[in-house]
Amino acid sequence: MATVHLRIGDLVWGKLGRYPPWPGKIVSPPKDLKKPRGKKCHFVKFFGTEDHAWIKVEQLKPYHIHKEEMIKINKGKRFQQAVDAVEDFLKKAKGKEQNSDGKGDSKGKRTPNKPLKILEEDDEDLSALKDPSEKDLTDSDPEPSTIERPGAGPGSGFKWESSPVKDDPHFHHFLLSQSEKPASSMEPISKRLKIIEEDTGSTSIQAADSTAINGSITPTDKRIGFLGLGLMGSGIVSNLLKMGHVVTVWNRTAEKCDLFIQEGARLGRTPAEVASMCDITFSCVSDPKAARDLVMGPSGVLQGIRPGKCYVEMSTVDPETITELSQVITSRGGRFLEAPVAGSQQLSNDGMLVILAAGDRTVYEDCSSCFQAMGKTSFFLGEAGNAARMMLILNMVQGSFMATIAEGLTLAQATGQSQQTFLDILCQGQMASTFVDQKCQNILQGNFKPDYYLKHIQKDLRLAISMGDMANHPTPMAAAANEVYKRAKALDQSDNDISAVYRAYIH
Repeated sequence: MATVHLRIGDLVWGKLGRYPPWPGKIVSPPKDLKKPRGKKCHFVKFFGTEDHAWIKVEQLKPYHIHKEEMIKINKGKRFQQAVDAVEDFLKKAKGKEQNSDGKGDSKGKRTPNKPLKILEEDDEDLSALKDPSEKDLTDSDPEPSTIERPGAGPGSGFKWESSPVKDDPHFHHFLLSQSEKPASSMEPISKRLKIIEEDTGSTSIQAADSTAINGSITPTDKRIGFLGLGLMGSGIVSNLLKMGHVVTVWNRTAEKCDLFIQEGARLGRTPAEVASMCDITFSCVSDPKAARDLVMGPSGVLQGIRPGKCYVEMSTVDPETITELSQVITSRGGRFLEAPVAGSQQLSNDGMLVILAAGDRTVYEDCSSCFQAMGKTSFFLGEAGNAARMMLILNMVQGSFMATIAEGLTLAQATGQSQQTFLDILCQGQMASTFVDQKCQNILQGNFKPDYYLKHIQKDLRLAISMGDMANHPTPMAAAANEVYKRAKALDQSDNDISAVYRAYIH
């Protein structure tokens, strides 16, 4: 972006890292927030979010001049909401200007409810953003810690309590959430949860949507370890690093660590060393055996566990494996959480996974910023084992559905129907989804590059069927789908995407 001359109060488009340009307003930063060294930058408050960031001048464009251009290239729902917020702000600002005409007794006065600082904003309706005509009056701003929000809107009643800014040179590359409303990423995750009581009496807890898509994360100061850099783990670690976490990595194939070392990660020589060095250690491996070996094998995690150390198992495994791992970790004084993830390699790369957590609730809260970095939503499902059960059910449904779609495509071909027309019709009906469209397009193009390994979905189907047997619950659809995936594996499709189950029908 070209360099522009901007001042406090100007509306702009700000570009931060890999995120799309976003509408914002240049505002005065808190006095205790240091300006990054190096190139000239402005402190920007983004519309439609609770996010602020230092943005380099060359990454800023005037709002009005480039509005049409930006709207054409960005179509997301959140983006449109942000643009609507700007227009609403402009309308209100114009209305205030008109209403102020003829009111001579208020000219030149500053009311207590309308100070000229970003810290006084009513973030719900943006009505308290300071008037552009007052944009250079910043010297008399009060100290951030003494300011209260105005009394209008659900964000009212909170005082500004600015956190000390870290000296980490990477810190200012990320958006800083400066709001103290309950949805702020500075709040413990337990204060931002929507609780849903189910008929079973158990409680599932859904965290507020992650703001990772906008970069608004205050990274935990705890040292993070991560074991397993496969399709899912690689994207997770990349997002943890991008959002400012201190991460130590280990992988069975050590070469996979090199890229993350270049991005700022530290290298652990063994799982035991990572667990001993870190406060919270995550693992994401292929199956129950790999998960147990990682913990209880030679130089395993268990050897590095000390009282207070946290272990988070993100692998999709059976409930019995989770129970075993939980017992051995807690027997050493450690704290245990399971947190398998629903998604794919692409969703992992995008930081848009869904995290299903169960076990030690305090560990779940300690992992708040990590879960925000890697996912869009997290659920806390109670005691250890519940997340494994839910994850297997979800993957059972997904695997069965994918096999049915493949069956429909091949039946269309066998009966002389156009597969593309079948897909077009399907994507206009009630079953339309990104998943269906992407998987079917990949099949028609013969592209089976793995986004989720076929061998892993077959493993999940097998574990789900076993779980059904233990509960004396029939799973005939899953059993039929499992046989199709087993045939696909026999056709050497294990390391291809789950959509390669299609090949089981054409050979």
